[in-house]
Amino acid sequence: MFEKLQERLNGVFDKLTRRGALSEADVDEAMREVRVALLEADVALPVVKDFVAKVREGAVGERVVKSVTPGQMVVKLVHDELVKTLSAGEGVEPGLDLNAPAPVPILMVGLQGSGKTTTTAKIAKRLFEQRGKRVLMASLDVRRPAAQQQLAILGEQVGVKTLPIVLGETPVAIAKRAIQMGRLEGFDVVLLDTAGRLAIDEELMSEVAEVHAAAKPHETLLVADAMTGQDAVNVAKAFKERVNVTGIALTRVDGDARGGAALSMRAITGCPIKLIGVGEKMDALEDFHADRISSRILGMGDIVSLVEKAIETTEAEEAERLAKKMQKGEFDMNDLAGQLKQLQKMGGLASIAGMLPGLGKMQKQLEGRVDDKVIRRSLAIISSMTPKERRNPDLIKASRKNRIAKGCGMQVQDVNKLLKQHLEMARMMKQVSKLGQKGLMRSGMAGLMKGGAGGMGGPPPFGGRR
Repeated sequence: MFEKLQERLNGVFDKLTRRGALSEADVDEAMREVRVALLEADVALPVVKDFVAKVREGAVGERVVKSVTPGQMVVKLVHDELVKTLSAGEGVEPGLDLNAPAPVPILMVGLQGSGKTTTTAKIAKRLFEQRGKRVLMASLDVRRPAAQQQLAILGEQVGVKTLPIVLGETPVAIAKRAIQMGRLEGFDVVLLDTAGRLAIDEELMSEVAEVHAAAKPHETLLVADAMTGQDAVNVAKAFKERVNVTGIALTRVDGDARGGAALSMRAITGCPIKLIGVGEKMDALEDFHADRISSRILGMGDIVSLVEKAIETTEAEEAERLAKKMQKGEFDMNDLAGQLKQLQKMGGLASIAGMLPGLGKMQKQLEGRVDDKVIRRSLAIISSMTPKERRNPDLIKASRKNRIAKGCGMQVQDVNKLLKQHLEMARMMKQVSKLGQKGLMRSGMAGLMKGGAGGMGGPPPFGGRR
C-alpha cells in the first residue's frame, strides 16, 4: 500500500544523506518534496501541513545541521513523526481490546463493499486460534441478498459458530439475540456484522446508531477500504460522530492504494488503526504497529514482523525434526521442499525482502528478478521424484533425471540446477553439524564460507541471479 510513498520519500532522503552538512535551504527543499510526496499519496492537506511543520521545526535546529550525519537525523525525525501520527498513543496495545466482561460485544460498521463480512470472519478466526477465545458471529445485514448466509459459510470455513438465521428479524432484534446467546452459552466474544450502503445516508446511520444503543459494544470497528483515498476520511468522520468508533480496520492493504487514507483517518478522527487486511485468505490479517509500518515506509525493514510471521507459519514439530537432522548434518529433498513451502506461507521472497532492512528500496527490482514461480517449479520437480529419491538424491542419475523432467514438464537442466542447490545446502548443514553450536558462534558465517556453502562461489539460491 505504501510503495509509492516509500519510493518518493526514499528519493528525498537519498539526496540528503549524500551531503556532508545541511543548510536551512536544504531542509526547506527536502520538506517541500516530503509535502508533495504526502499529497500524492492522498494524505489530507491539513494533516500534511501539520506533519511537515513539526518535522521542519526539529530539522532546522543546530543539533541536526551540525550533526555527523545530518541526512540520517532528518530521516529519524520523519520516522518519529510518522510513528506519532499513526500510533494509538503511549501504553496502548495494538489490536483489539477485549478487557471487558464476557461476552465482549464488537460492532463492525462501514460501507458496502469495504470487506466487513470477510474481516469479521478473519477476526473470529484470529481470536479463536491465537487467543483461544470462544467466538460467536452474527450478521445484522437483512438488506443485502444472502449476506447472512455468506457469514454462516465463512463461519464453517474458519470453525467459528454463527447465530442461527431467523427470517423477518430486525437488526436490533438480531443483536439482542446474539448477546443473549453469547451470555447463555458462555461465549467470550460476540461479533456483530452490520449492513452497509454504497454511500453514507441517514437511514444507514440511524440503523447503526440503534444497533449500537442496543448492543452497547466494547469495541466499534470501522472497516474501511484502503483504496478509497480521501473519501475514507469523510466516512470515518461520519461514523465517528454517530456511533463513537473506537478503532479502524483497513482492508486491501496489499493492493496498490496510495496509503494516504491510513495517515489521514488516524490524524483527523483520532481513531487508532487496529487491524490491517493484507490478503484475501482468512489468515491474512495483522495487528497494526505504527513503528513497524513507519519503518517499512522509510525502507528500514520490519524484522519483528518477519520473525512473527515465521513463528506463525512454522509448525513446532517440523522445526524440531529439522533441527535434529541439522545436528546430524542431514538434509534431503523432503527438507528442501519443507523450506520452500515455508517461504510460500510467508508471502514469497519479494514479500520477505520488503521486511529486511536495506532491501525495501530493492523490492520492485526483486519482484522482477527473484521470481516466486521458481519456488513452485522447484516443488514440482521434487514432487516428480519417488519417495526413495527424495530421501537419497544421490540415486538420481541421467535416466532418473529424464523421467523427473518429463514428469514435471521441465528440462533436465532445471533438475540439475535444483540438485546442485540442494547439494550446496546439504554441505552447509554438514558444516553446521561439524562446528557445533559453540563452534558456530565462534566462527560465525566465516566458518560456513570455508566449507563453500553459501559462499561467493556457490550458485545463487532458488534460481536467483547474481
